[in-house]
Amino acid sequence: EGAWLPPAALTLMPAVGNGTLTTHVLNTAMGLPAAGLAVRLAQLQEPGPQWTELAQRYTDADGRCQPLLAPGQARSGTYKLHFETAEYWRGLGYTSFYPFVEVVFIITDPAQKLHVPLLISPYSYTTYRGS
Repeated sequence: EGAWLPPAALTLMPAVGNGTLTTHVLNTAMGLPAAGLAVRLAQLQEPGPQWTELAQRYTDADGRCQPLLAPGQARSGTYKLHFETAEYWRGLGYTSFYPFVEVVFIITDPAQKLHVPLLISPYSYTTYRGS
């Protein structure tokens, strides 16, 4: 187990992996994490339909990736996560009905931690606001 640290020492340690936006992708067809899936984050520039890409990641063996927004980086606004699902399924030898999945959401409180999971199969997907 981890070493015990007095409370004063905890306040001196930098926050590591404490991102404000995370995701997790699960392959529900096989009951496994979706590893190696490309994920991009973009923010909508107001006014107008212009998106600015902020981050690109690949999911790890557990279907997770490094936080897409670091602490202090989130701003109020509209964002989208773009998941390259067809490329992922092609790599497993399957075809996908959906060439990609985009999940658009609004950040109203930039101080809040957000988790946006995605459950995928070649012919369906589900998302929800996680914790």
